[in-house]
Amino acid sequence: MSSYRELYQTVLSEHQRVFEAQDETELNSAMDAIRAANRIFVVGAGREGIAARSFAMRLMHLGKEVHWLWDDTTPGMQKGDLFIAVNGSGKIGHIDYLLDQAKQTGARRLVITGSPGERTPQEADHVLFLPACVYKGTDTRVVPSVQPMGNLFEQHLFLLFDIMVILLGETMGLTAAQMESRHRNIE
Repeated sequence: MSSYRELYQTVLSEHQRVFEAQDETELNSAMDAIRAANRIFVVGAGREGIAARSFAMRLMHLGKEVHWLWDDTTPGMQKGDLFIAVNGSGKIGHIDYLLDQAKQTGARRLVITGSPGERTPQEADHVLFLPACVYKGTDTRVVPSVQPMGNLFEQHLFLLFDIMVILLGETMGLTAAQMESRHRNIE
C-alpha cells in the first residue's frame, strides 16, 4: 500500500517531468495567439473544462474580453477572435463539432491536448501539446502517471495555465494590481 509521502513525491516528480518535456515554441505560439485575439472563447469538458474555465477567468483579469462558450450571454464568434478548446484525448465529439463551427466564423482555433495526432488537434490553427498522461489519450510521448484516468493532465492544466498568465501579464506590461482591479468586487 502506498504512503502519503510516496504518492506526493511521485506526483510532484510527474509534474516536473511534464514541465521539462513542454515544447516552449508551441507554448509561445499559443500565447502569441492569445495576445493577438480581439476576443477569446473557451470550452472544455469535465475536469479539463473546470481548468479551462479558470484560465478564462485569469485571461479576463489580464484585460482580455473572454467568454465561456456555454454561457447564455456569449456573443457570436467572428474573424479576429480566438477559440480555445481543451480536448485532452483529442477526440471529444462535441468539441470536434464546435471547432468545425468556429472555423466557419473565421475565428482562429487553439486546441490544448495530450493527443495532438487526433483529428481535432490536426485541424486547429494552433496546437499546444501538454505531454501529460490523459484519459483515453493516444500519444506515447506523454509522461505516464500512477494516478487514475486523466488526473495528471487535468492537474497540469491548472499549473501551466497559471504560468501562462504570469508570462502573458509580463509581456503585456501588467502589474498584479492591474489584474486584481479586474477581479469581481461583489462577492
